[in-house]
Amino acid sequence: MLTETLGTVLIANRGEIARRIIRTVRRLGLRAVAVYSEADADLPFVLEADEAVPIGPANPAQSYLDVEKVLAAARQTGATAIHPGYGFLAENAAFARAVIAAGLTWIGPAPESIDQMGDKINARNLMELAGVPVATGTREAVGELSEAVLRAKEIGYPVMVKTAGGGGGIGMGVAHDEAGLAKAFEQACRAAARFAGDALAGPSILLERFIERARHVEVQILGLPDGTVLALGERDCSVQRRHQKVVEESPSPGISAELRERMLAAAVLAGETVGFLGAGTVECLVDADKQDFVFLEMNTRLQVEHPVTELVTGLDLVELQLRVAAGENPEIAIEPTGHAMEFRVYAEDPKRFFPGPGKITVWTEPTGEGVRVDSGYTRGNAVTPFYDPLMAKLCVYGDSRAQVLERAREAVAAFAIEGPKNNLPFCGELLENAEFVSGDYDTGLVGRMRP
Repeated sequence: MLTETLGTVLIANRGEIARRIIRTVRRLGLRAVAVYSEADADLPFVLEADEAVPIGPANPAQSYLDVEKVLAAARQTGATAIHPGYGFLAENAAFARAVIAAGLTWIGPAPESIDQMGDKINARNLMELAGVPVATGTREAVGELSEAVLRAKEIGYPVMVKTAGGGGGIGMGVAHDEAGLAKAFEQACRAAARFAGDALAGPSILLERFIERARHVEVQILGLPDGTVLALGERDCSVQRRHQKVVEESPSPGISAELRERMLAAAVLAGETVGFLGAGTVECLVDADKQDFVFLEMNTRLQVEHPVTELVTGLDLVELQLRVAAGENPEIAIEPTGHAMEFRVYAEDPKRFFPGPGKITVWTEPTGEGVRVDSGYTRGNAVTPFYDPLMAKLCVYGDSRAQVLERAREAVAAFAIEGPKNNLPFCGELLENAEFVSGDYDTGLVGRMRP
């Protein structure tokens, strides 16, 4: 049924996630089509697809974000379905509608669900109405600093300031007083104008009560065509720099079994509230001291860190996305076992985390029991400054967290990259950090390591 329904899948993305999707598409007997920019012509995903179509220059706006070029490539290659991966157009409801209007299968949730969850304020209000715990915060967009000052006094400092749209931690800031609020608000407004399209309409800013010692824990959900929403377990994403994830693990070492069950139930409720279809993630902030949580946002796509869940469940989330998009209701046994971690390997300075692109002269991936590497590059490729500097994801699985830590140390030491700067030294340092090794850490960990 899958080959008859989907046939040829175009991957509207690049790098490691395009390569990852191609692997499953071809394993299932489907045809994989890649699109690529001029800067990516020599990358592995282009070579591994059954057919690859150039769609423009390096600038994402003229290639990966150009809806018409992507759809033209689908027509040219006879594609019958489009998988957006993550980033770029993955959470663009207008793109999803265009795909559907073109008579293609959209491998993702309904555009309406994307719209509902795309605005953090709307998502927050919708979840609160449904009974999902949310942090004290603004129920309407804040557009002026004077208004933000009033709202912050009502909420109580410290407050988290962020854009209503966008993701990846862009524009987020914490304010401990009015002076800090002015700085964080200005930063969020700039981010809103640049990334969320608010330049003309005015910024849409959200304020929420900031949890001092928080863990960032998310639940992987899967919505089936029959309306069932499943929770496939949680991932701890608390190791972050600039509010962006660096390391993820499952199960979370910082939550009790009772809290885990409440979070899984809330994630299912969140998915049911928006009629969610396919793979998505409900992100939460956990108060490590109170062992309680609040809804943060819902990502209506596959996450960068999805291999963590795959390793502990034995499931292929890309395959599940494809089957759900084809109208199937796959029977799934959710029995997480063991422990898994993912280390994002970035082309960046390991001290200050600034991007460090360059040509790769040495690339040797680690091997061994429990080791999986999802990479977008190999020796001879160039990491360019046009895209996110993620080069690979080093994933490690074992029977216990202690075993994973030991395997991860060996794998990080064996991963050899020369040419661009890379953060493997930081990963090695993290694996010796007493706070991380203990499992009793929070989102401030990297800040304490790099004061």
